[in-house]
Amino acid sequence: MAHKFKIEAAANDQFKFAFVYNREAIVWSENYKQKGSAKSAIESIKKNAPDAPAVDLTKGEEGSGYRFEIVASKDGQTFVRFVAANGEPMVRSETYKSKSSALKAIASVKKNSPGAEVVDEARAITGE
Repeated sequence: MAHKFKIEAAANDQFKFAFVYNREAIVWSENYKQKGSAKSAIESIKKNAPDAPAVDLTKGEEGSGYRFEIVASKDGQTFVRFVAANGEPMVRSETYKSKSSALKAIASVKKNSPGAEVVDEARAITGE
C-alpha cells in the first residue's frame, strides 16, 4: 500500500489531514476552517519537505525556514513536527520512545510525500 495524504472532516465543519502508510498516520495536521487550506498545506509539504533540514531541539539545535524538528515530549519521549518558513507547525507525529523512530518518520515524509496521492475522504461526508 502506497503512502498517501488523507483529507478528513473534523469537528465544527473543519478539515484535517494525515500522511499515512498502511493505514498508520505518520504525521497529521491541526484543523483547518477550509478544505482549500488543508490542500495548500499538503502541497507545501510535498514541495518543501524533501530538502528540509532536521533540527534536534533536544540537543539545543536551532533552525529557520521549512524544517523538521525533533521535540522532547513531557514524558521524555520525542516527536516530530514539520514547521513552515513562518515558524508555524504544519504537522506532527506521535511520540516515540526511540529517537531513531522519529528520524525514520522524517525520512519517510521526505522521501514519500512528493509523489503521494491525495485522497479526499471528507468529500463523502461534507458533500463537496
